[in-house]
Amino acid sequence: MARMSVEPSHIHRVPGPPMRRPRRSDAPALAALANDWEIAKNLRDAFPHPYTLADAEGYLARCESGEIPQSFTIAVDDRLVGGCGLKMQTDIERCSAEIGYWLGKPYWGRGLATAAVRAVTEYAFEHLGLLRVYALPFEENLASARVLEKAGYVREGVLRNAAIKSGRPKNMIMFAITRSP
Repeated sequence: MARMSVEPSHIHRVPGPPMRRPRRSDAPALAALANDWEIAKNLRDAFPHPYTLADAEGYLARCESGEIPQSFTIAVDDRLVGGCGLKMQTDIERCSAEIGYWLGKPYWGRGLATAAVRAVTEYAFEHLGLLRVYALPFEENLASARVLEKAGYVREGVLRNAAIKSGRPKNMIMFAITRSP
Protein backbone atom coordinates (compact mmCIF):
# COMPACT_ATOMS: atom_id res chain seq x y z
CA MET A 1 0.00 0.00 0.00
CA ALA A 2 1.38 3.40 -0.95
CA ARG A 3 2.06 5.77 1.96
CA MET A 4 2.31 9.49 1.58
CA SER A 5 1.90 12.57 3.68
CA VAL A 6 1.37 16.25 3.14
CA GLU A 7 3.63 18.49 5.20
CA PRO A 8 2.88 22.14 5.96
CA SER A 9 5.10 22.98 2.98
CA HIS A 10 2.76 20.75 0.94
CA ILE A 11 5.69 18.67 -0.29
CA HIS A 12 5.81 14.95 0.30
CA ARG A 13 8.98 13.69 1.99
CA VAL A 14 8.29 10.04 2.82
CA PRO A 15 8.46 6.99 0.56
CA GLY A 16 5.64 6.79 -1.97
CA PRO A 17 4.06 9.12 -4.50
CA PRO A 18 4.28 12.82 -3.70
CA MET A 19 1.48 15.20 -2.88
CA ARG A 20 2.27 18.75 -3.89
CA ARG A 21 0.65 21.99 -4.90
CA PRO A 22 -0.61 22.10 -8.49
CA ARG A 23 1.62 23.98 -10.96
CA ARG A 24 0.77 25.64 -14.26
CA SER A 25 3.15 23.21 -15.94
CA ASP A 26 0.73 20.41 -14.96
CA ALA A 27 -1.82 21.65 -17.52
CA PRO A 28 -1.05 19.20 -20.37
CA ALA A 29 -1.05 16.14 -18.08
CA LEU A 30 -4.17 17.37 -16.28
CA ALA A 31 -6.06 17.89 -19.54
CA ALA A 32 -4.97 14.53 -20.95
CA LEU A 33 -5.90 12.47 -17.87
CA ALA A 34 -9.01 14.39 -16.80
CA ASN A 35 -10.64 14.25 -20.24
CA ASP A 36 -12.19 10.86 -19.50
CA TRP A 37 -15.90 10.23 -18.95
CA GLU A 38 -15.08 7.29 -16.64
CA ILE A 39 -13.61 9.88 -14.26
CA ALA A 40 -16.00 12.79 -14.85
CA LYS A 41 -19.16 10.69 -14.40
CA ASN A 42 -18.26 10.21 -10.72
CA LEU A 43 -17.39 13.83 -9.93
CA ARG A 44 -19.26 17.09 -9.45
CA ASP A 45 -20.23 19.08 -12.53
CA ALA A 46 -17.53 21.63 -11.66
CA PHE A 47 -15.17 18.98 -13.14
CA PRO A 48 -16.10 19.44 -16.81
CA HIS A 49 -16.37 16.89 -19.57
CA PRO A 50 -14.85 17.16 -22.04
CA TYR A 51 -11.88 18.50 -20.06
CA THR A 52 -9.81 20.80 -22.27
CA LEU A 53 -6.39 22.38 -21.95
CA ALA A 54 -8.19 25.69 -21.30
CA ASP A 55 -10.10 24.04 -18.42
CA ALA A 56 -6.81 22.78 -16.97
CA GLU A 57 -5.11 26.17 -17.32
CA GLY A 58 -8.07 27.94 -15.68
CA TYR A 59 -8.16 25.53 -12.76
CA LEU A 60 -4.40 25.77 -12.20
CA ALA A 61 -4.54 29.57 -12.32
CA ARG A 62 -7.26 29.52 -9.61
CA CYS A 63 -5.11 27.20 -7.50
CA GLU A 64 -2.06 29.45 -7.92
CA SER A 65 -4.05 32.58 -7.01
CA GLY A 66 -5.22 31.00 -3.75
CA GLU A 67 -8.85 30.79 -4.88
CA ILE A 68 -8.63 27.01 -4.35
CA PRO A 69 -6.28 26.85 -1.33
CA GLN A 70 -6.57 23.22 -0.25
CA SER A 71 -5.90 21.51 -3.57
CA PHE A 72 -3.10 18.99 -4.01
CA THR A 73 -1.62 17.09 -6.93
CA ILE A 74 -1.03 13.36 -6.76
CA ALA A 75 2.23 12.90 -8.66
CA VAL A 76 4.36 10.00 -9.81
CA ASP A 77 7.91 10.91 -10.85
CA ASP A 78 6.79 14.55 -10.35
CA ARG A 79 4.14 14.13 -13.09
CA LEU A 80 0.51 14.85 -12.22
CA VAL A 81 -1.57 11.65 -12.16
CA GLY A 82 -4.57 12.92 -10.17
CA GLY A 83 -5.73 15.31 -7.52
CA CYS A 84 -7.10 15.49 -4.00
CA GLY A 85 -8.49 18.47 -2.17
CA LEU A 86 -10.60 19.83 0.65
CA LYS A 87 -13.61 22.08 0.44
CA MET A 88 -13.63 23.90 3.74
CA GLN A 89 -17.00 24.42 5.41
CA THR A 90 -18.08 27.66 7.09
CA ASP A 91 -20.10 29.04 9.99
CA ILE A 92 -21.03 26.34 12.52
CA GLU A 93 -19.54 23.67 10.24
CA ARG A 94 -16.13 25.39 10.10
CA CYS A 95 -14.61 22.37 11.86
CA SER A 96 -15.37 20.21 8.79
CA ALA A 97 -14.31 19.82 5.18
CA GLU A 98 -15.43 17.73 2.25
CA ILE A 99 -12.66 15.74 0.60
CA GLY A 100 -12.66 15.04 -3.11
CA TYR A 101 -10.22 13.14 -5.29
CA TRP A 102 -9.67 11.68 -8.71
CA LEU A 103 -6.99 9.61 -10.38
CA GLY A 104 -6.11 9.12 -14.04
CA LYS A 105 -7.28 5.74 -15.30
CA PRO A 106 -3.76 4.40 -16.04
CA TYR A 107 -3.03 4.76 -12.30
CA TRP A 108 -6.11 2.98 -10.93
CA GLY A 109 -5.59 -0.04 -8.70
CA ARG A 110 -2.21 0.99 -7.28
CA GLY A 111 -3.34 2.32 -3.90
CA LEU A 112 -2.60 5.92 -4.88
CA ALA A 113 -6.10 7.26 -4.20
CA THR A 114 -6.23 5.63 -0.77
CA ALA A 115 -2.78 6.99 0.09
CA ALA A 116 -3.78 10.47 -1.08
CA VAL A 117 -7.00 10.43 0.97
CA ARG A 118 -5.07 9.32 4.05
CA ALA A 119 -2.42 12.01 3.56
CA VAL A 120 -4.85 14.87 2.97
CA THR A 121 -7.03 13.73 5.87
CA GLU A 122 -3.99 13.70 8.17
CA TYR A 123 -3.09 17.17 6.90
CA ALA A 124 -6.66 18.37 7.61
CA PHE A 125 -6.51 17.18 11.20
CA GLU A 126 -2.91 18.08 12.06
CA HIS A 127 -2.42 21.36 10.17
CA LEU A 128 -5.92 22.78 9.73
CA GLY A 129 -7.31 21.68 13.09
CA LEU A 130 -10.42 20.12 11.58
CA LEU A 131 -12.57 17.70 13.57
CA ARG A 132 -14.37 16.03 10.66
CA VAL A 133 -13.62 15.23 7.02
CA TYR A 134 -16.33 13.71 4.88
CA ALA A 135 -16.95 12.51 1.33
CA LEU A 136 -20.10 12.00 -0.72
CA PRO A 137 -19.47 9.50 -3.53
CA PHE A 138 -22.35 8.44 -5.75
CA GLU A 139 -23.90 5.20 -4.52
CA GLU A 140 -22.83 3.25 -7.62
CA ASN A 141 -19.18 4.37 -7.30
CA LEU A 142 -18.04 1.28 -5.42
CA ALA A 143 -14.34 1.94 -6.09
CA SER A 144 -14.54 5.31 -4.34
CA ALA A 145 -16.41 3.79 -1.42
CA ARG A 146 -13.64 1.20 -1.08
CA VAL A 147 -10.95 3.92 -1.16
CA LEU A 148 -12.68 5.70 1.71
CA GLU A 149 -13.14 2.53 3.74
CA LYS A 150 -9.46 1.61 3.32
CA ALA A 151 -8.54 5.14 4.42
CA GLY A 152 -10.49 4.69 7.67
CA TYR A 153 -13.70 6.52 6.77
CA VAL A 154 -17.00 5.18 8.12
CA ARG A 155 -20.19 4.92 6.10
CA GLU A 156 -22.77 7.03 7.89
CA GLY A 157 -25.75 6.73 5.58
CA VAL A 158 -27.30 7.26 2.17
CA LEU A 159 -28.60 10.61 0.96
CA ARG A 160 -31.42 9.63 -1.40
CA ASN A 161 -31.84 11.66 -4.60
CA ALA A 162 -29.34 14.17 -3.22
CA ALA A 163 -27.73 15.06 -6.54
CA ILE A 164 -28.40 15.24 -10.26
CA LYS A 165 -25.68 14.06 -12.64
CA SER A 166 -26.20 13.85 -16.40
CA GLY A 167 -29.86 14.69 -15.86
CA ARG A 168 -30.50 11.77 -13.51
CA PRO A 169 -31.13 11.79 -9.75
CA LYS A 170 -28.32 10.15 -7.79
CA ASN A 171 -28.04 8.75 -4.30
CA MET A 172 -24.89 9.71 -2.42
CA ILE A 173 -23.21 7.83 0.40
CA MET A 174 -22.01 9.85 3.39
CA PHE A 175 -18.58 8.71 4.58
CA ALA A 176 -16.73 10.52 7.34
CA ILE A 177 -13.77 10.34 9.64
CA THR A 178 -13.45 12.35 12.84
CA ARG A 179 -10.93 13.18 15.50
CA SER A 180 -11.47 14.24 19.06
CA PRO A 181 -11.01 17.96 19.84
